[in-house]
This record gives sequence, C-alpha cells and structure tokens, in this order.
Amino acid sequence: MLKYFLGNSPKWFKSTMLGFLILNTVLYFALPALMDHHLAHSIVAWLFIGEFIFTLAMALKCYPLQSGGLLAIQIMALGLTTPHNAYHEVDQNLEVVLLLVFMVAGIYFMKPLLMYIFSKVFTKIKSKIALSLLFVFLSAVLSAFLDALTVTAVLISVAVGFYGVYHKIHSKANSDYDYEGTPDRKQLSGETLEDFKDFLRSLIMHGVVGTALGGVCTLVGEPQNLLIGEKMGWDFIEFFQKMAPITIPVFFCGMLTTVVLEKFKLFGFGGKLPEVARSIIENYTEEEDQKRTEKESYGLKVQALAAILLIIGLATHIAPVGFIGLALIIFQTAFMGIIEEHSLGKAFEEALPFTGLLVVFFVVVAMIHDQHLFKPIIDWALHLKPEQQPTTFYLANGLLSMISDNVFVATVYIGEVKAAFDAGTISALQLEKLAIAINTGTNLPSVATPNGQAAFLFLLTSALAPLIGLSYGKMVKMALPYTIVLGGVGLLCVNLVL
Repeated sequence: MLKYFLGNSPKWFKSTMLGFLILNTVLYFALPALMDHHLAHSIVAWLFIGEFIFTLAMALKCYPLQSGGLLAIQIMALGLTTPHNAYHEVDQNLEVVLLLVFMVAGIYFMKPLLMYIFSKVFTKIKSKIALSLLFVFLSAVLSAFLDALTVTAVLISVAVGFYGVYHKIHSKANSDYDYEGTPDRKQLSGETLEDFKDFLRSLIMHGVVGTALGGVCTLVGEPQNLLIGEKMGWDFIEFFQKMAPITIPVFFCGMLTTVVLEKFKLFGFGGKLPEVARSIIENYTEEEDQKRTEKESYGLKVQALAAILLIIGLATHIAPVGFIGLALIIFQTAFMGIIEEHSLGKAFEEALPFTGLLVVFFVVVAMIHDQHLFKPIIDWALHLKPEQQPTTFYLANGLLSMISDNVFVATVYIGEVKAAFDAGTISALQLEKLAIAINTGTNLPSVATPNGQAAFLFLLTSALAPLIGLSYGKMVKMALPYTIVLGGVGLLCVNLVL
C-alpha cells in the first residue's frame, strides 16, 4: 500500500500524511478527556489547518487535491464540520467555482491571440524594469474590471506558451540531431535555460501581485469586494471612491517596489531574458506570422472580438463571471468551427483539478466556521476603542488571510460587523470605516502566502509552476517584499485616514 499510496511523492511525505491521519484521530478522542470539549476540538481544528497548509507547501511533490482531500474527508468523518455545511460554503462561492470551470477554459481558446500580443511585447520592450512595470500595471487594471483568477489564467497561458517554444528549440539543440535555425549548444546551455526560468518566474510573480493591487480597488475585483459592497449598499463608483485613499497610495508604492526589486535583483527578482531566448521568440513570431493560414488569421479576429465582448461583459457585470466564460467558449468555438467533443475537453484540463482542490478547501473553511475559530478575535476587536478598531481589524484580517482564504475571512468579519451595527453596538460611520479596513486587510497582506489569495494558489498548482521551479517556499520568499510594502502602506493609510 505504501508503495502506491500518493504515487511518486517522497516516502517521508507519505509517512507524514499517515502520521497526520492517525494523530488527528487520537487527539480528537483523547483531548476532550483532558480539557473542555470545545477547546479540545478547536485545538484539533487548528492542527488540521496547519496540516492543510503543509500539503499546499508540498504542491510540487504531491498535488494537494489528494493529500489535502484525505484531511478534508477526515474532518467530515470526525464531525468537525458536516457535508451539508461544506456544501453551503461551495454554494456561497458557486460564482468562483463556475469562474474556474468556464472562464479558464474560455481563455484556453484565446491562447493564439494572447501569444501573438505578448510575443510582440516581449520582443519590442528590451528593458526588464519597463516590462515588469507593464505586467504589474496591466494585471492591476485587468483585475480591477475582470477577476484575479481570469488574469492569472492569461499570464499562465502566455508563460507556458513561451516556455514551450524555448524548450522545444533547447531540446533539439541538445539532441543528437541537427536542426536548421537552432542556436549552437553553448548558447543553449542548461545555465541559459535556468536564466530563462528566472526571467519567467520573476515576471509571473510581478503579474500575480498586480492582480492583488488592482483587485482591491473595485467592486468586481475580488469576490469578497462584491459581498462587502452589497452589505454596504455601495455601487461600482462609490466602492472605488471609498477605497481610493488606501488603495491608490498602495498601488504606486507597489509599482515602486517592482522597480527596486528589479534594479537591485532582490528576493529572486531581476532575472533578464537571455538574448538567445529573445532571438528564439522573435524567430518564432516571424515564422508564425509568415506561415499563418487564412483560417488562423480569421481565428485571431474572432478571438479579438471575443476579448472585447469579455471585457464589456465583465466590466458591466451583465451576468455571473462563470456564465460569461461559458458564453466565451460557445462564441469562439462556434465561429472558429471547433465542434468535436474531444477538442473541447482539452480546454478544461487546466482548471478542473484546481476546482476540485478549491472544493476541498471549502471543507476546511466550513470547519473554521463551525468551530468558531475566528470568533474570539472578532469579539476582542469590537470591544476596543472606536479609533483603534479599524487598525485592529486590518491587522486581524491580514494575519488570518495569510493562513486562510481571504474570501472566507472577509465574509465572516463583515457579517459580524454588520450584526454589531444592526444591534446598535457601532455607528454607521464606524461600520463604513470597518468595512474599508476589512476589504483592504483581506486583499493586501494576503499576498504573503498562496493560501490567502486564490490567484496565487492557482499559479502554484498550475502546470507552469514546476516548469519554472516556482515552489511554495520560493513564492513566499518572492512575495515577502510586496507583503511588507503593501501591508505596511495599507496599515499606515488605514491608521491615518480612518
């Protein structure tokens, strides 16, 4: 059993997971005999959270759906939450699930257009700092109107495409066969491949941080923003105006951080595109332009029109994001003539494993809710002086969002704060201040780990991560300077403005 259990993952990891499953069971039944029943179950629940984070950290050794899924099954088997409550969490976040299933698949059919646009950008902009700033800026603007997961899916598609082009030439150059147009082996050494990986890794990390910078600003930027906006009765413009005193300074400080990281090559950033890689991508672009058929040119026009319709649909929030994604699939495939079932199936390969993992994550979220793990913190914060509350809520939300899901943290906190307002405990003005603190607190410091933001977790568990050597630890390290700047500037603005 141990041989096949969790496949090719390390033996120590297999033993650790079995140890977790045994330890959880023993503690669940033993601790209530030594202490208060609720406290005992809270300790076990926090242990489960730590174990689940560990499975995410080991994503490159074993996809977390299996290891984390076993923990989720045990959580329900021990009664720390129920299938019904877990389903309720999924139901509450159905729009996110539909977004993953359909929007990511919709982007798949847009890959030729994305490759065309980004290959031009890659080869025209020589400065790595300028390119990094462009990635942060574009990701932020798109995330403000679209969704961080959609934007991340675009970034992943482009990066995988470029890696595929480069690796194909690299493999041929290092094979026993000569290939016309291939640079010599010295140019395409293993060291050059590592440089190319460093370049892609730093660029993609700038991009996902950009999704956080833009996502915090608007009503549709993140799922919890929509929830907070509905609770407060804010429309798109009003939400932006309320958040602007915090989000605008944070945005510019985030851009400045990008420049500093690239200039001084700190925290794993600063990797430049090797000249040989640039020439490969330039040659690839030229070859693609020359051999593009009438059908492919027509396809690019359909994809461009689909992209315009996508932006209009998401900016106006005409329908749930997942529905817009499904419409995107239908529109593109219908007009490009992709009508075979097996041709459609490939589009869903990237998103469905992560969708499964997200549902597993909601089981852990349901346990957090059922065991009231965050309630003591909320109660304590509401008993502080009114002027201390926004800063405290910002910090509490930020720290909890680093280890849990920021959508869940925001949902719990805004619900409790609204209940306090309804009970007459806090004023309308205080409610508004706390809502701003909750939104910024869950969106900004949560970039610290892949647990906090779905876009980061999506990147970590994507096909791209192992290709460019982006592990959990590497992601946390590269996100650290952004966490300090975004979290720190956000805290300063909350403290001064609210």
